[in-house]
Amino acid sequence: MIFHSIDDVYSAADRIKPFIHRTPILSSKSINEIVGADLFFKCENFQKVGAFKFRGASNAVQSLSNEEIKKGVATHSSGNHAQALALAAKIRGTKAYIVMPSNSTNVKIEAVKGYCAEIIFCEPTLEARESTLEEVVKKTGATFIHPYNNFNVISGQGTSALELINDVSSLDYIITPVGGGGLLSGTLTTVSDLSPSTRVIAAEPEGADDAYRSLIENRIIPMVKPKTICEGLLTSLGELTFEIIRNHIYKIITVSDDAVISAMRLIWERMKIIVEPSSAITLGILLENKIDLKGSKIGIILSGGNVDLEKLPWTIK
Repeated sequence: MIFHSIDDVYSAADRIKPFIHRTPILSSKSINEIVGADLFFKCENFQKVGAFKFRGASNAVQSLSNEEIKKGVATHSSGNHAQALALAAKIRGTKAYIVMPSNSTNVKIEAVKGYCAEIIFCEPTLEARESTLEEVVKKTGATFIHPYNNFNVISGQGTSALELINDVSSLDYIITPVGGGGLLSGTLTTVSDLSPSTRVIAAEPEGADDAYRSLIENRIIPMVKPKTICEGLLTSLGELTFEIIRNHIYKIITVSDDAVISAMRLIWERMKIIVEPSSAITLGILLENKIDLKGSKIGIILSGGNVDLEKLPWTIK
């Protein structure tokens, strides 16, 4: 494995600075009172494409040589990475080929189209996604940019925590969601070097707890039949992300969908900002009290705000 360090995160920060938003950090007195801690929300829901994913995609695309970039980039994704890579490719002046499962929502399909990417549909299985992508890469010569198991993607995602630590000193904890582990492993790389006394906690859905189980068994446990409203957290860890996570993580804590919905609603109502379930899960940890963090100073990464407004979780019976 390539050694991953804070220098890679600093390089990524310099590389993507002209293209990304430096996202704000917000707080809520009423939420602080509810959970009994001082919370600092890093609002990646205000990032371009509405999610932190644009950081990693930008770094990966901007890291490619002029020769490599000529034939474009490709990935398989039904979510935020698809939009992020499409926009990053458009900015670099190259083509993006996005393999999307046939059951992807219209909102996501239209967003990817809006960034001028070419969409190739496939059956909604991981096997179909991977085999279709393989065909696309073979046919076009495009460079595959993995959503999270990619060195440059991880470095890019770590820039969110870099900004958070620079803006808010002496955090006791930072909480991030975990799906494939790109945001979490980038955060861990940054925090373990710049603020070693800060403990990083990952929030994972109870119905999609493969990272939690992987940590216990010290091997990657693949995701099987996940059941959660957190659509963005359904993927299994990759080899790169698992290595970083197991070496640096403080705890992975699972959160119920009920707590996710409560947290999402609380953020919408009290902070007047839109976050998706996969993002609200970080506050869900504090509402469920599975770990005592009262009196702590906590950075919370709100990973994204891409929500299907026709299917808000509190309206679904």
